[in-house]
Amino acid sequence: MIYPKQPLAQYLIQLCKLKEIKHIVISPGSRNAPLIIGFANDLFFKCYSIVDERSAGFFALGIAQQTSEAVAVVCTSGSALLNYYPAVAEAFYTGIPLVVISADRPENLINIGDGQTIIQPKAFGAHVLFEANLKILTKKYFNSLKSVEIKAQKLILKALNTSLAKMGPVHINIPFEEPLYETDTALDLIQIQTKSLKKTASIKISSANFKIWQKAKRKLILVGVNPPNTIEGEIIEKLANDPSVIVLTETTSNLHHPRFFPFIDQLITPLDASGFKMLQPDLLLTFGGLIISKRIKAFLRNYKPIQHWHVDPYNANDTFFSLTKHFKCQPSFFLNQLYKSTYLITSHYFKFWQAVKYKRLKAHKSYLRSMPFCDFKAFELISKAIPNFYMVQSANSSVIRYLQLFEFDSSITLYCNRGTSGIDGSISTAVGASVVSKLPTLLISGDLSFFYDVNGLWNNYIPNNFKMIIINNDGGGIFRILPGNDNSKLFKTYFETKHGRSAKVLAKDFGFDYYAASSVESLTKALTIFFETSNSPQLLEIFTPSKENSEILLAYFDALK
Repeated sequence: MIYPKQPLAQYLIQLCKLKEIKHIVISPGSRNAPLIIGFANDLFFKCYSIVDERSAGFFALGIAQQTSEAVAVVCTSGSALLNYYPAVAEAFYTGIPLVVISADRPENLINIGDGQTIIQPKAFGAHVLFEANLKILTKKYFNSLKSVEIKAQKLILKALNTSLAKMGPVHINIPFEEPLYETDTALDLIQIQTKSLKKTASIKISSANFKIWQKAKRKLILVGVNPPNTIEGEIIEKLANDPSVIVLTETTSNLHHPRFFPFIDQLITPLDASGFKMLQPDLLLTFGGLIISKRIKAFLRNYKPIQHWHVDPYNANDTFFSLTKHFKCQPSFFLNQLYKSTYLITSHYFKFWQAVKYKRLKAHKSYLRSMPFCDFKAFELISKAIPNFYMVQSANSSVIRYLQLFEFDSSITLYCNRGTSGIDGSISTAVGASVVSKLPTLLISGDLSFFYDVNGLWNNYIPNNFKMIIINNDGGGIFRILPGNDNSKLFKTYFETKHGRSAKVLAKDFGFDYYAASSVESLTKALTIFFETSNSPQLLEIFTPSKENSEILLAYFDALK
């Protein structure tokens, strides 16, 4: 086998292999040649070549999202590293193990006017869990070469272990001296011992907490971003049939039951003060990632629960400024323990809100029947057309908020980068996820998100069953919904950002079959063809009226009242 001659590259590759980090996303360069040689020549690793580092970071994120495994990204020196930052921040706030490996120039070449050099140590600040900033293996820095080798190995191992144990991004910065392309047939074996990582400890719920749960007659469970199949069916049934519990689920929760409440905004938007008071829980139980709905956040901040418990092995965000207990374990373990030691109590909480839910659904369906063609109508038609057993990737902004208003079959899994909620990286994440998913992938994106991350299509890994829908309302449609829309020239130029572009030429350039729709009739027809099996990836662009979209959506919430 061919190995890089540089010892640091050899150590890193061995330790990645020992920790079973097999997906390696590489961006081209020269300074990272030892790393490219090492990873690409070892059949254990699955290597991907992504030119744009920002896209590469999100591509890796998509792979990690689907595999629940650490994924490494590798780049050359200089500003290449900084392009990973959006994906690093997303990984930090969503708990995704992303291992950033950057090649660097020798320390004596930094800040002297040499090319392609920046200060790479601490480039990601507080947004990484650990940084291993290595030194070139010479006696200049240590009393003996042996000591520097061992220290380097320990730093690399600590970085990898931290990413895997704490589920988050880490940064390994490795300087290389020239020559960079020399190879060897012998491997300089690592000299340190690697230990198995400790599993997350199982916590014990105290009898006092059982009593609190048992006593509460109004228990609200709110589920944010959550991978599918993480809660057992038996527990789902117990939650659904507890008269003192209502379960509010977001689209990204991937948690389904007919007795759950998947339309949060639809439920609470029409409420007045007395309605909010009736909904206010004695106990709020949350698990999963960040919450999309602004309305539920505003409600729980103004009508605080007596108790707020959050269940997560690592982090607890005090989103509603009322957190009283953090249970550091998996939600499935916690709920199993809870229902083994408690019994159902008499309560009208679920029954009352279930009646409200049906009333809202009736108004929802009535409004849809009279709705003209717009963003909202497009999402209604899309939600009905998506086949079962699909993975749906959503861009941020208005797209994910519209998806919150519709229910999907439990076989459909839905993901969105909600860590930082940015529009960057939605295509790249979806493509990365599609490469390792067993399900066909549908990305739903707004026009700005699409054009912003169009380099996410610049790779050779897009499968033929990858499909993309673009809602093109000629600008940032969400800003017409938010306060501040005055329809002035300033608003149209700097907030809404009208552009007059279409994705048609780009679709052809990247090898996609292209379809377009701008009415109920043309969209209904296009969706039928769009979801058929194809030998090429598909792109459907839906043109909607920008001005009317916001008016129709705002009128919808008025109609629910």
